[in-house]
Amino acid sequence: MALNFECRPGCGACCIVPSISSPIPGMPAGKPAFARCVQLTADHRCLLFGQAERPEVCTSLRPGAEMCGEADEEAFARLTRLELETRP
Repeated sequence: MALNFECRPGCGACCIVPSISSPIPGMPAGKPAFARCVQLTADHRCLLFGQAERPEVCTSLRPGAEMCGEADEEAFARLTRLELETRP
């Protein structure tokens, strides 16, 4: 049974942990892993959500139990593992 999973308020792990190689408004060279995206607000909301300028990798990230876990710490740990496993 699929769960209806939405972003956990205040988390922001998917906007901090992954590296992004494509340009982001305000970050023309992309974003290194573990750096906070300049488009992430203080309350951990994406200023580009739903906008054409939002990088494809960001659009492809979907909140779910496998990626996010049950707590912010779990999301950071899972995304960190994925980031480290996919480095060239």
